[in-house]
Amino acid sequence: MRRVWWPPAIGLVLSALGFGVSGYLTYEHYTGSKSLSCPATGGIVNCLKVTTSIYNNIHGVPVAVLGLVFFAVMSVLQSPPAWRSPTLAIRFARIVWSLVGVATALKLVYDELFKLDAICLWCTSVHVISLLLFITTVFGTVATAPLPDEFEELDEFVDS
Repeated sequence: MRRVWWPPAIGLVLSALGFGVSGYLTYEHYTGSKSLSCPATGGIVNCLKVTTSIYNNIHGVPVAVLGLVFFAVMSVLQSPPAWRSPTLAIRFARIVWSLVGVATALKLVYDELFKLDAICLWCTSVHVISLLLFITTVFGTVATAPLPDEFEELDEFVDS
């Protein structure tokens, strides 16, 4: 396997940032958004409207809590040992999990723009981080793909 430094470095930084913002949003959710730092003036940028809407839960679980879970799992999948692993299941799980993050972000952006007519800057930062994690994961997976002569070794490893 090719070893490059940037996928785990960038992936872990993005995962930590996403976990931090999700943690803040989780705190705000459970404290009634009393200290939410974002305009709530009735314009398009209205975090309070977004974070207290019916679209802020998926199957009864607050979106911010799901963000914590997403970024915690992503931190494990973006770790240097996970990137060094030749296991195809880990490589596949990393791509699928990052795709889950982007798909969820797209659904939430749709809800914000077309159902609520408001966006949350904090939520938008999580959406951007999720997209950047997906891009990092895809390009990192390509950059760390087995070299042609390693495919035979990989086949032997899988067969054993």
